[in-house]
Amino acid sequence: MTESELIIRIAAKGDGVTASGRHVAGAAPGDLVGPDGSVERGPHHIDPVCRHFRTCGGCELQHCDDAALADLVQGRVLFAARSQGLEPELLAPVHLSPPSSRRRATLHAVSGGNRAVIGFHEAGSHKLVDLRECHVLAPPLANLIAPLRDYLSKRKGKYAAEIELALTDQGVNCAIRNLKVEGLDQIEDLLDLCRLNTLARLSLDQGYGPETFYEPEPVTITLGGFPVPFPSGAFLQATQDGEDALTSAVTGWLGDCTAVADLFSGLGTFAFALAPKVPVTAVEASRDAVLACNSAAKRYGVKVEAQHRDLFRSPLRPEELARFDGVVIDPPRAGARAQVEQLALSKVARIAYVSCNPLSWCRDAALLAAAGYRLAELRPVGQFRWSTHVELASLFLKD
Repeated sequence: MTESELIIRIAAKGDGVTASGRHVAGAAPGDLVGPDGSVERGPHHIDPVCRHFRTCGGCELQHCDDAALADLVQGRVLFAARSQGLEPELLAPVHLSPPSSRRRATLHAVSGGNRAVIGFHEAGSHKLVDLRECHVLAPPLANLIAPLRDYLSKRKGKYAAEIELALTDQGVNCAIRNLKVEGLDQIEDLLDLCRLNTLARLSLDQGYGPETFYEPEPVTITLGGFPVPFPSGAFLQATQDGEDALTSAVTGWLGDCTAVADLFSGLGTFAFALAPKVPVTAVEASRDAVLACNSAAKRYGVKVEAQHRDLFRSPLRPEELARFDGVVIDPPRAGARAQVEQLALSKVARIAYVSCNPLSWCRDAALLAAAGYRLAELRPVGQFRWSTHVELASLFLKD
């Protein structure tokens, strides 16, 4: 190469890519790459906000401005749709969640000599970055890292623990795995950690399953305006901001239906958002989630009925779907081929498909399109800021 090349887009793993297909780590769209590999900053290349960027695997794109991030999210979603010959009738603007808004995360902690090391893994490595700041996490989660490090640094012996944090109505829910707590001194130290940092709940899994260690009052998460019991480890959308964007899309599309099925419903994120407008049948494989959903629905008189069912092994069939004129489906990353095959055979007029993986979504979307559904609207969502992970909400209609 004898001339400089322009970075035109971001690749799936975060590298900048030129028109010739050259990948350049750390480059942003609009940068110029010289023959020697040097990078001249373009208009979308900005200074990272975090000291750990380039080593921490939690962020890949802090050097890109919001315009470049939005282009990435939209480009990945549109590429997935077009790979199956699908063109949305309406493409909504990209929604990006702001910095310091992530309300759930899993940290790792290991014994590191005189002090504990706690944080995320380095990219492509098992080595931990000892976090001193984090501009992705919501402040209540980020502020808990130092107290956790101080607590773990008092302990003797080796350990490799996993710490799951989630922001609930009462504060931070903390679940720790692979950490033995033995003896009165260790118990008291852990209780001090909970009290001094006003934890909502602390659960321990010492090899026999999670057990609640501290919970001053029942922990809830508000969904659609209704406090729902929150089982430790239950799924939450990554940010409240992103959840609001997704539920706004779904309620706008299905809010005037006469009956809706919420498939892979979890705790009822979409069910409770829809329930003030339309009766919802929520179907979920997690028993804890079903019990929590039904408990909240009964307590507040909400038109939600949760059913326990594994939709991978036993999807709703067309005759069961016949009583619904709207369906919302939000499956895991692998998609929901078995259930979508049954939806394709049904006469459901409107399907709102929410996905955290454009690749599995587009395979399922192709099945719906082949059955006569049209992609009426597509909304790209970037909940995982400074990451190549993207999400979407989509509306399929059958005339």
